[in-house]
Amino acid sequence: MHRNPVLDELGAYVIADLQALARRMQEAGERVIDFSIGDPREPTPPFIPAAMKAAVPEVSQYPTVAGIGAVREAFCGYLERRFGVEADPATQVIPTSGSKEAIFTTPFAFVDPKGGEAVAFGTPTYPVYERGTCFAGAEAIGIPLKGDFVLRASDVPAAVWERLRIVWICSPHNPTGSVTGLADLSDLVDACRQHGTLLASDECYADLYDGDPPPSVLQVSGPDFKGTLAYFSLSKRSGMTGYRSGMIVGDAEAIAALKQLRASVGVAPAEYVQAAAAAAWADDEHAEERREIFAAKRAVLRVPFEELGYEVVGSEAGIYLWVDIRGDENAAARRLIESGVIASPGSAFGAGGEGFLRFALVPTLQECGEAAEVLRACLTGI
Repeated sequence: MHRNPVLDELGAYVIADLQALARRMQEAGERVIDFSIGDPREPTPPFIPAAMKAAVPEVSQYPTVAGIGAVREAFCGYLERRFGVEADPATQVIPTSGSKEAIFTTPFAFVDPKGGEAVAFGTPTYPVYERGTCFAGAEAIGIPLKGDFVLRASDVPAAVWERLRIVWICSPHNPTGSVTGLADLSDLVDACRQHGTLLASDECYADLYDGDPPPSVLQVSGPDFKGTLAYFSLSKRSGMTGYRSGMIVGDAEAIAALKQLRASVGVAPAEYVQAAAAAAWADDEHAEERREIFAAKRAVLRVPFEELGYEVVGSEAGIYLWVDIRGDENAAARRLIESGVIASPGSAFGAGGEGFLRFALVPTLQECGEAAEVLRACLTGI
């Protein structure tokens, strides 16, 4: 059978392989504490499934690409409370079936597969930026991140700007948890506008942090959000990973292009899921409670690394610990698996991840405490 060569060029999706491994171990009766994939265990706040159940219709019909007004309006209310920015619910926002599909499909609306065009992103990073780019027929350019793992405008090589159609940024960053400040966001907006490049900002972890709230690119892109798109998700904020519910907000012209694309793709979220999303975006109290839970997990899991002298880099926000183990991250990951703890090797997120392990703060607080003992035993002397 003929296959799209991009499938073979990109290879396996490492995080999905780790998830499958964890399930096989659990099915075999083994004790597993799984830090590999960002799928939190805490129950979804009850008012959210209640809102969804109340909205399930007697007759099921296709959802529209634009989505229901209630979810767009609730999301715009969230933007104003959280970031102090206003968006037009009719022209500047669109609901999505989670952020992963939204990120993957975005390049299809903005790159010419026959035009020798390119998309850039920092590396290590979430693999979907590269994968969506490659399937859309553009060149994927990974820009190595160093030090604080923040992509800055000055990091983008001058020679590639002419071909760039999209620059992806992620803050809080996956996998490192680093945060891009307002000054760097402003520089990126200016640089992208200067070169006619779309700036796409993945802000799916914006409501999970320990200190100051991470800023949004929307705060520096002006009321029209010209040349800018921001991506949000309820997966971690509201414990809705299985609901697959996200939002894109930004430049009305870009949103119109995405609506045109998405009409062909068939990825509009179910309207009863949108009803649940509207309830979630309208409430901030539950997000604060979840933020406190993740902060407690982060504090517990930091201790063994600090005791062993391993540096936890970034990890200011989001739901990940990014740990410099100063050695072979794959060997360290295998050693942990043998003791029932699954972490992601940094190299799974691309160049620059070598020598790091990523821990997603998804096990329970008690399990994090149990894992701390395994970490002390397994990582001593590596």
